[in-house]
Amino acid sequence: MPANQRRLFLLAYDIADPRRLVQVHRTVRNNGLPLQYSVFLVPGTAADIDRLLAELDDIIAPTQDDIRVYPLPQALDVVQYGRQWMPQGIETETEGQIGAAIMVLVGAGDAADA
Repeated sequence: MPANQRRLFLLAYDIADPRRLVQVHRTVRNNGLPLQYSVFLVPGTAADIDRLLAELDDIIAPTQDDIRVYPLPQALDVVQYGRQWMPQGIETETEGQIGAAIMVLVGAGDAADA
């Protein structure tokens, strides 16, 4: 896969200090969609993720905090249980393969469509 190709990444974090937690949350929220409290869907290229991680590296304490990024496959197989997290009236990008995958992950589409 080309390094400049946009794709979806799952970013999760566990931050020990409340002050750093707020900073990390704000930084990641500027780049992605929250799926759960500390789990975000981040669309972008590998370079975008590298830039985000460099920014987060300036915030976290590596011996106390944990940030993980997982590249998601293009063909998603998503199973959801429980309430939908996204409030009504919020619109997401819906065009193209990334848009379809986002819709599946936020509970507004069918995994077969992605």
